[in-house]
Amino acid sequence: MKNFSVVLLLLAVIMSFSSVFVVTEGQRAIVLLFSKVQKDSDDTAVVYGPGLHLKVPFFSQVRRLDARIQTLDGAPDRFVTSEKKDLIVDSFVKWRVNDFSSFYLRARGDKQYAETLLKQKVNNGLRTNFGSRTIREIVSGERSELMAEALVQASESAQELGIEVLDVRVKQINLPNEVSNSIYQRMRAERTAVAKEHRSEGQEKAETIRAEVDRRVTVMLADAERNARGVRGEGDATAAKIYADAYNKDPEFFGFVRSLEAYKNTFRNKNDVMVLSPKSDFFNYLKGPNVQ
Repeated sequence: MKNFSVVLLLLAVIMSFSSVFVVTEGQRAIVLLFSKVQKDSDDTAVVYGPGLHLKVPFFSQVRRLDARIQTLDGAPDRFVTSEKKDLIVDSFVKWRVNDFSSFYLRARGDKQYAETLLKQKVNNGLRTNFGSRTIREIVSGERSELMAEALVQASESAQELGIEVLDVRVKQINLPNEVSNSIYQRMRAERTAVAKEHRSEGQEKAETIRAEVDRRVTVMLADAERNARGVRGEGDATAAKIYADAYNKDPEFFGFVRSLEAYKNTFRNKNDVMVLSPKSDFFNYLKGPNVQ
């Protein structure tokens, strides 16, 4: 009898634990009864929030689903514009589960599988929006409009998965490497041509400036030479006047001074040789009293 009581107690404990399940914060749960989602009287799936809940033991299975906002940030994708130009677009999506029954049935409650389906739907919307615009329109200011339209399309198509799309953002738009290289080379050639044009214009202006400076220097030198000649002429005239005035005051003394200057300049170097007659007037002031 005692053993039977122990068995009943163990069965009661097992039944109690099997009848209870816990849902943590940030999660929601649905219960499968005989592999079917448990529903209420309105034929709506019963979603359990955080807390302690009861279920039918042994025959019920609890599927816990993440109710937090998720971020889908996959690898960049290639899209084609209306100009048939390829673009590499890096985007991300903010989403969360809003219909847990549909999410479980359509996406098997698997986050990775759900993101794969969601990625396809978002890309389809982005492909449509990029395909209706040119590169200039996308880059110059229609990106916000493009993301808004992609958000609307993604939200509509994701409803069947039980997913609410909160935001679609384009992080970066790049050209493919082969296109980027060709554009870079073309831009480099254009910039090189512009640089050459600027250099030639600069050289032309430099030559003009040099010619103008040379002309001004030539004019300035000519003016300076003319002024110098005028000053020298005035000096020579003044000197001649001084000499004339000195000569008129005392011709004999003036002749003596000029002869001394001539002797000084002539016999400056000991190697100087002059062949003149002693009776020459040059030696007038060097003659003794007997020299005629």
